[in-house]
Amino acid sequence: MQPPESRRPLSAAKQLLHLRTNALSAGHGELGPGMLDWRFALTPSPLSRTYQARLVYVEDQPPYLFIDEPDLVLLADGKPLPHVYSQRPVRLCLYLPGTEEFMPWMRLDTTVVPWAALWLYYFEDWLATGEWHGEGTHPSEQRKSRNERRMLRHAGSEMRALEMARSTRHGRQY
Repeated sequence: MQPPESRRPLSAAKQLLHLRTNALSAGHGELGPGMLDWRFALTPSPLSRTYQARLVYVEDQPPYLFIDEPDLVLLADGKPLPHVYSQRPVRLCLYLPGTEEFMPWMRLDTTVVPWAALWLYYFEDWLATGEWHGEGTHPSEQRKSRNERRMLRHAGSEMRALEMARSTRHGRQY
């Protein structure tokens, strides 16, 4: 039995369409076979700086949200960043995997993108107060280390796949 249309995983092309039409995620990206690399600017509040974000989505995989600029580690004066999967590149922890907070049928522009803006809001608060008020559950440090290595391997293979798509001209820039 097939799941209802609303519960079928969204393709990278459908995610691209949604990202392109939502003002919050306005940006540009590349679409490859079953994958998407999207770059956009986020400003968490009217008083905030602007952050350059990169969203990597591979169908049937969890999305990865990186902050490319400014350098968050530098802004934190070298203190370990809270609630991230990796310090370099900075990959945000936006939801707890396995809890159905994000599922492949959900739109990135209405979940991961606003979650990233909220994370950045709490990051700026953390810079000012030294306390993380963003709440959320984060995997244990032991599990985090194992997951971090696995996710970085996946991110590396996805980036290599995107590079291959670019070099073989299968990928299209949008």
